[in-house]
Amino acid sequence: MSLLKGKITFITGASVGIGKACAEVFAKEKSNLILIARRIDKLKTLAKKLEKEHKIKVKCLKIDVRNYEQIEEVVNSLDNNWKKVDILINNAGLSRGLDKIYEGKKDDWDEMIDTNIKGLAYVTRHVVPLMVKRKAGHIINIGSTAGHEVYPNGNIYAATKFAVNALSQSTRLDVLDKGIKVTSVDPGMVETEFSVVRFRGDKEKAKNVYKGLKPLSPKDVAETVLFCATRSKEVNINQIILTPLAQASSTQVYRKGK
Repeated sequence: MSLLKGKITFITGASVGIGKACAEVFAKEKSNLILIARRIDKLKTLAKKLEKEHKIKVKCLKIDVRNYEQIEEVVNSLDNNWKKVDILINNAGLSRGLDKIYEGKKDDWDEMIDTNIKGLAYVTRHVVPLMVKRKAGHIINIGSTAGHEVYPNGNIYAATKFAVNALSQSTRLDVLDKGIKVTSVDPGMVETEFSVVRFRGDKEKAKNVYKGLKPLSPKDVAETVLFCATRSKEVNINQIILTPLAQASSTQVYRKGK
């Protein structure tokens, strides 16, 4: 029997990429899901598929993680059964642009900081009290290798992921006596909409990011998240860093044909 059967997993940024892959992998393990994203139509399509295939319950919520009041209102409005959140996967995040710090755009900076740092903090602030009340739960933050080592022109994005790293560590201190696990899963190059978003829809530019190598897939990351979520009660995986075989660091990548 699955360790996750009947448990509730709350996933942010669940409409695409790593968030969607997490939803699929956790649904397969019979976890019920609360999926949040801005694109509600994509969520509903995914939910319908997962409910049919895995006979689970899925609740879809249209939320922008940058909106503190919206998160507070929606979480407070959950009925008592849905408030028993067992696992929180803070996945929502993005990057904008690839500019030097002295050429960067304020709007890009604000969007990254508001989503990657404040959004994660806002969701944590409203979901984790539900775990504290029950003295049980698991917070899994999706970080990045950029939160350990910077790369050229990655300034503000890297800063936000260093912040996620710090938030993961400090949250674990805050809940140490509450029976709550905290994990950071920090991938390197993963082929999702990430680079398309970074380059504002320029698919050719995004494709070149992964040219000459095989990047991680969203499923690779989701299976790592699942591993962390299914250890025995006394085991906390603090942090996992995973990269494609061809990536040794944030700056060292082996591309075939070069």
